[in-house]
Amino acid sequence: MRPSSARSAVRAVIPPARASTPRQVGLALSQRRAVLASTSQLVTSTTNPSLSFSRYTHSRASKSNEIRHGAPVELSFDVVQPTTPRTDDQTLVICHGLFGSKQNWRSLAKMFASRLGMPIYTLDLRNHGQSPHAEPHTYSAMAEDIAHFLDQQGLKSGVNLLGHSMGGKAVMAFALNEKLNKPLRSLISVDMTPAVGKMSPEFAAYTEAMMEVEKARVKTKHEADKILEKVEPVLATRQFLLTNARTTHGADPHLVFRNPLQLLSTSILHIGDFPYKPPPPVTPSSPEWKGPTLFLKGEHSRYINKHNIPTAKAFFPNMRLEVLDAGHWVHAERPKETVDLVKEFVEGVSK
Repeated sequence: MRPSSARSAVRAVIPPARASTPRQVGLALSQRRAVLASTSQLVTSTTNPSLSFSRYTHSRASKSNEIRHGAPVELSFDVVQPTTPRTDDQTLVICHGLFGSKQNWRSLAKMFASRLGMPIYTLDLRNHGQSPHAEPHTYSAMAEDIAHFLDQQGLKSGVNLLGHSMGGKAVMAFALNEKLNKPLRSLISVDMTPAVGKMSPEFAAYTEAMMEVEKARVKTKHEADKILEKVEPVLATRQFLLTNARTTHGADPHLVFRNPLQLLSTSILHIGDFPYKPPPPVTPSSPEWKGPTLFLKGEHSRYINKHNIPTAKAFFPNMRLEVLDAGHWVHAERPKETVDLVKEFVEGVSK
């Protein structure tokens, strides 16, 4: 841990979206801009292959909204290929957070491809984006999905796996499952630890409001925004949620969400869970992964704090913690610094 990281890591502050002091207001504005920057990436066509430095390809999973059970799902993904590869045996695979999608990471994927010189895969996790809807919505199931994706793509080794928030817990669950983690080279969790904790109540409120939007059968995002405003005062966050909205076809077109909201509503209480208990002793139910692990903390976020850092250390004894001047959306608020730290970390991993 660097001195600046050690100084900042133990802080727990009020979330910027609920700020009141001048300092907190400044942080709130920064975080709003970050969410807007993240959502603005969605306006670019996902089928445009003409990138200045890379080849971009896309896979769309089944459009069926039928809820699947049990078996791993085929995840929709994007991949950016660097024009000047610097390694032929590594990849970076990225998993988004709750109500996010692979497209939120599109700009960063281009930066990673350019700086790292390796293929960058961004995934839609189950019940998000263009991936299938499936039960259960658990981290064990998401870890199985990731393993299925890697197997389908022939990624048997050299995988650097990164996840933010919910995606962070998914990649950590993958790393701790010795039946799945053979391809793993390094692990990066952005503003999330493997500790069990309650989900912020806002997420349950978001889901309820999104279901209200569907019941109201509104025609425009402006109308939907008025409903979401009842539970979320920050415009940028509402716009982020509305990136999941689409218009139905037929005689009565109206807005619905591409997420299975009822399924997520029943799962929301368990998204703060984790499938393993921290060692010692090391057992199948309390595993550890000794590979190189990087935790990126937002200084103004409470998701990584002095209480759960020891839990992360127990699961991942070879961990490193870095802190950036950001809220929970570390990568959106500090994209250059995020890329710099990930590049340094990945390139510093011994073969």
